[in-house]
Amino acid sequence: MQSCEISGDSTDDPLSSGLRRKRQPRIVVIGAGLAGLSAAKALLESGFTDVTVLEATDRIGGRVQSVKLGHATFELGATWIHGSHGNPVYHLAEDNGLLEETTDGERSVGRISLYSKNGVAYHLTNNGQRIPKDVVEEFSDLYNEVYNLTQEFFQRGKPVNAESQNSVGVFTRDVVRKRVKADPDDTEAIKRLKLAMIQQYLKVESCESSSHSMDEVSLSEFGEWTEIPGAHHIIPCGFIKIVEILARSIPESVIQLRKPVKCIHWNQSVSKEIERVADHNSDLPEEDKGSNVFVECEDCEFIPADHVIVTVSLGVLKKRHESLFHPRLPEEKVMAIEKLGINTTDKIFLEFEEPFWSSECNSIQFVWEDEAESESLTYPEELWYKKICSFDVLYPPERYGHVLSGWICGEEALIMEKCDDETVAETCTEMLRKFTGNPNIPKPRRILRSSWGSNPNFRGSYSYTQVGSSGADVEKLAKPLPYAESSKTTPMQVMFSGEATHRKYYSTTHGAVLSGQREAAHLIEMYQDLLQ
Repeated sequence: MQSCEISGDSTDDPLSSGLRRKRQPRIVVIGAGLAGLSAAKALLESGFTDVTVLEATDRIGGRVQSVKLGHATFELGATWIHGSHGNPVYHLAEDNGLLEETTDGERSVGRISLYSKNGVAYHLTNNGQRIPKDVVEEFSDLYNEVYNLTQEFFQRGKPVNAESQNSVGVFTRDVVRKRVKADPDDTEAIKRLKLAMIQQYLKVESCESSSHSMDEVSLSEFGEWTEIPGAHHIIPCGFIKIVEILARSIPESVIQLRKPVKCIHWNQSVSKEIERVADHNSDLPEEDKGSNVFVECEDCEFIPADHVIVTVSLGVLKKRHESLFHPRLPEEKVMAIEKLGINTTDKIFLEFEEPFWSSECNSIQFVWEDEAESESLTYPEELWYKKICSFDVLYPPERYGHVLSGWICGEEALIMEKCDDETVAETCTEMLRKFTGNPNIPKPRRILRSSWGSNPNFRGSYSYTQVGSSGADVEKLAKPLPYAESSKTTPMQVMFSGEATHRKYYSTTHGAVLSGQREAAHLIEMYQDLLQ
């Protein structure tokens, strides 16, 4: 039977005798994604010397995963730097020359980001017809006008009526449908095309929000998410370069890979367990028995800490919060975890020998005409492919070759993840043949796809404010333990970071970076006398 080990190269309580002895606090960061690395980097640069980063997987980066195939780099996770003015990720990229090869087409301004702003989106129907460009433009203007209305409920404090069910999807579908049907200038055929386009646009929106459906996104809170001014940028050499820059100043010994955490024992809850375990470990320092926090790893090692920064995804917290924390989390925090939303957005890269699309086409958007009056965006398992909203053309071809990037989200993305590559490639090819009306499109020579939903270390792509949740729940998720107002013990024993903990920038890479820096700043302020 494997015996547990307790790491013991540390001393007393940081806010009692430890500070008087000028001992460095022991800080453990769980997760080596953007939030965890940002926190560790800031702590080390401020003078903390006892920092450990525990990463469950065999790589750093978290939901940043750049895969190099041939000369090209493909992003399975984060792709765009969203906005530039004051964006820490943009400044890291710009200051380190990562944007020198970014083309003008890869600096897109607008709400929906394609791989290139050059060219035209082709909206194709399942009958193999292209919707006329002027019809698409008219509908796009209408949709964007209604989208702007969804922002006003939070930004202007507008009351939400009962008919909308406080849902972005329900509100948008209802308002756009009424306006389309009331347009006296459109024929019935054009109206039907526009009604079908509603569902396609909502699928795109769901992929952007990483929700199963926009019906699940809170209308009253939708406008709190804040867009940083400036263009969206792609990093040609890979988003992973941002991760490497953050890790550059972190000694290799600080980051422990393949080190999954089983349980965080906080508020000195593990004292009795330590005494039991100590029977197997005669080297256990006496002073470790009084540690506020012990991080129990899956390999049975117990790591003592004064502070732990938890950066795991909201998806992991939803699945594991009951077993991951001892004692269990306060009910307020549990409710926040349960109320906030996270789902899966996956990419499907298809590489072809030659392009079958025209040189002006920057994306292929799938419009199912039979969905003109549909309410739900949930499909039977065998029809999972109907949730694929589009394929973007990767640009420029000189860099990527002839590659399309498909988008799918929600429960259907999880079904896709269970399929093998051959099935997904064949299914996507049949869709492309159907919508383009070209039965001769060959199967792709190669397929690459993400699987964020079924990966137990992530369980989703990024967070959103679900119906019934609010920005206040984001604040509750970020609140450190134990709650200062209810405890006389060491504050900030367990701290929370990650994109889901940033009220304005949730779902973004800059939100993750800023949240890590935020938690580090709390500790830097707390120990400012020690660090001077």
